[in-house]
Amino acid sequence: MRSPSCLVFACALTLGCGGTAVPDAGETPDARIDAASSDGGERDVAIPMDAGPEGVVVAHQRELRAVWVASVFRLDFPAAAGRTETQIRDELQGIVDLCVETGLNAIYFQVRPESDALYASTLEPWSRFLTGTQGTDPGYDPLAVLLELAQPAGIEVHAWINPLRGMTTTTVTTASNHVSRTLASAAITYDGGITMNPADTRVRQHVVDVVVDLITHYDVDGVVYDDYFYPYPDDAGSAFPDAASYSAYTSGGGTLSRSDWRRENVNLLVQASAEAIEAASPLVRFGIAPFGIYQPGMPPGVVGLNAYEVISCDSLRWIDQAWVDYLAPQLYWASTSSGQPFGALIDWWASHGSAERPVFASLGAYRLGTTGFNVDEFETEITLTRAAGEGAAGQTWFRLSNLEASSDLRARMASLYAIPARPSRVPDHDVTVAMPSVSYGSTLTVSHPDPVAGYAVYRDDGAGFELTRWVPVGVPAVTLASGSYAISAIDRGGAESLGFPLTVP
Repeated sequence: MRSPSCLVFACALTLGCGGTAVPDAGETPDARIDAASSDGGERDVAIPMDAGPEGVVVAHQRELRAVWVASVFRLDFPAAAGRTETQIRDELQGIVDLCVETGLNAIYFQVRPESDALYASTLEPWSRFLTGTQGTDPGYDPLAVLLELAQPAGIEVHAWINPLRGMTTTTVTTASNHVSRTLASAAITYDGGITMNPADTRVRQHVVDVVVDLITHYDVDGVVYDDYFYPYPDDAGSAFPDAASYSAYTSGGGTLSRSDWRRENVNLLVQASAEAIEAASPLVRFGIAPFGIYQPGMPPGVVGLNAYEVISCDSLRWIDQAWVDYLAPQLYWASTSSGQPFGALIDWWASHGSAERPVFASLGAYRLGTTGFNVDEFETEITLTRAAGEGAAGQTWFRLSNLEASSDLRARMASLYAIPARPSRVPDHDVTVAMPSVSYGSTLTVSHPDPVAGYAVYRDDGAGFELTRWVPVGVPAVTLASGSYAISAIDRGGAESLGFPLTVP
């Protein structure tokens, strides 16, 4: 679980457990603090409380900045089968460090690549990508370790789940409790792998149960489904073999066309997942990353695969019905593309999002170095996303290994993300967060009576308060230079308090 709302700002400001009341308005005590001197040493200075306990309104442009970390085939993690806990911890620390280096604030960690688990699931077997054999306990818990490392660094962790992919291959021996065995009649072989039948109510309920089990036992910030619902067509264009299920549906009085029936099966899964997540943990954000083209011609001129028909994804319905908190469409095309121009696509998707339920553009970092994709192109895509209006509120980068491989891209990201940001508020999280309390002693201590995610530090250099630093709960020390500041608290759901103003001489 998360730490209490206490941490330390060293030198100029200390955030910690305390509870000493803010002095009444009109009092002007001086607090002795340790502040950095020009020669790198320390000096005692006095901080007058020049605004009393009355708060100021502060805010910043929210932006989710995430990286996808793929465990399927060990594309990003782990580096090899049979790694030790120490090696795994080092790998995960490296992922967190990359996020800090580049200004990212979230990790999409693939915890269920093949109806299995990269965590201690009570319902599904350990992933074969950890040990080489499905169902074998690796002796460590990757998700638990990542949470331990990421959250104190202010990095959110979202559990990336493949909802209906049973196995990527039929040649691997599955564990006895794998869903392709426990619900064998619902396991459909197609394109060399196994898809769990979306029409089977038991399959949909199993996915929901897995998600609830996960968010009940792990303090994740979100759950994200990728677009593996009905599978993409195989190379031969063969039909997905679900004729028997559709026949049973029509024999029972069903009247939907096969196309509509498939979409309804996916919709039922999405709706049930949303309702279960909301009931179990309402501050866990639920999103889906659909294929980047909803239907050809939307927007005009766009061509490509019709996700609405081919893989049965009605992503607009999901966001219109408020079943998802966001969409992260996979916009893996360049801004210069004629048939799939990034700018037109992000504008179209953003027009269907909102400030409450936004769109996060998924960027194809894996395409770096191919035609149309250089570091400048990704800067253009971020610029276009930020210009798309309140319906767009961030980017997700696919995927980790491609960021690791390019120091130039990481450096550009660090520049583009130099101003910190927190993700947007969780939908329907309409709460009032109390302003932090400030007490004075040998140091200045800021605390909060409720659990919060951390503290936002704003600085006013004459043009109003602008966010300069995000300090997550658990950070031991932060130094503030001379200046005018306001410190707010932001809770787990992204709601923000008024800022407590102070001046550091």
